[in-house]
Amino acid sequence: MPALMAKAAILEQVGGLTIGEVELADPAPHEVLIDTKACGLCHSDLHFIDGAYPHPLPAIPGHEAAGVVRAVGSEVKTVKPGDHVVSCLSAFCGHCEFCVTGRMALCMGADTRRAQDAPPRIMRADGSGPVAQMLNLSAFAEQMLIHENACVAIDKDMPLDRAAIIGCAVTTGAGAIFNACSVVPGEAVAVVGCGGVGLATINAAKIAGAGKVIAIDPLPEKRQLAEVLGATHTVDAMAADAVEQVMKISGGGVHHAIEAVGRQASADLAVKILRRGGTATILGMMPLDCKVGLGAMDLLSGKKLQGAIMGMNHFPVDLPRLVDFYMRGLLDLDTIIAERIPLEKINEGFEKMKSGHSARSVVVFD
Repeated sequence: MPALMAKAAILEQVGGLTIGEVELADPAPHEVLIDTKACGLCHSDLHFIDGAYPHPLPAIPGHEAAGVVRAVGSEVKTVKPGDHVVSCLSAFCGHCEFCVTGRMALCMGADTRRAQDAPPRIMRADGSGPVAQMLNLSAFAEQMLIHENACVAIDKDMPLDRAAIIGCAVTTGAGAIFNACSVVPGEAVAVVGCGGVGLATINAAKIAGAGKVIAIDPLPEKRQLAEVLGATHTVDAMAADAVEQVMKISGGGVHHAIEAVGRQASADLAVKILRRGGTATILGMMPLDCKVGLGAMDLLSGKKLQGAIMGMNHFPVDLPRLVDFYMRGLLDLDTIIAERIPLEKINEGFEKMKSGHSARSVVVFD
């Protein structure tokens, strides 16, 4: 069988991506080969590209993807060739402590990766060495070779460019509301940061029946998008009285403050706007030297602080439900997607992300 060559955006060195070709191996027994159709640009990718989070290089980023199954390994039972699938970086082993207690998003099981002495999934086109697979996926490529527990089949009527962003931004934001926070109808929710994850969180809060949904962002255009997606109130994050505004709107603080951008100031703000007994949930990937905390009076007031990686999702169940929400008109993915671009314009897409003025860019493959 001839080697499968795929065009990809490769991180050769910190600072930017290079378009080149890589060679993908044949699927191992529990692996799935997918023709990538769309992949969202996520701020988490930017952390690796800029070197804020270290990773072995060369590597292929990209983890918010959808595509069509091309081939499967001999033991794969969950998907079949021709299935439309969404990938998720929360690949799970299914038998560790976290998996069997329902916290699959925390799984660190090595079973979903190839053994160190096995041939790598991805090689340089000339065969000179391996290319590291980032976050179990490496989706900025025409094809992905991943473990079967890193994807889930979805309704074939679902547009794949919109399905792609469900795999990270939407499952993280919606997961925070439905899983990590278990928002009760009528509770007040504030979302700090209105990028792709924040906007998805706001939309999910509306679906969950939250009372006041307060969007906090420094950019007017992001606050306008938040209103389209369900925010009942907006606050300029840079306003000197931002905390006071939220306290007034919510009648003494919010039940849930969700940080969705990964900045120290936004995490600190999330803590400050809690009511007694409220919970601050940090979704953003913060710089590694950041710390967020509660003071003595916060603790005496019953306030809580939690991380919620990937929204503490159960993606094989959650993602098809989110697809159903979109198909029924409840989940607004069209507003979240700012543009669709070819792979060759991926660096331009990340430059726009750095400026902070767009929601989500999606790479589409022919």
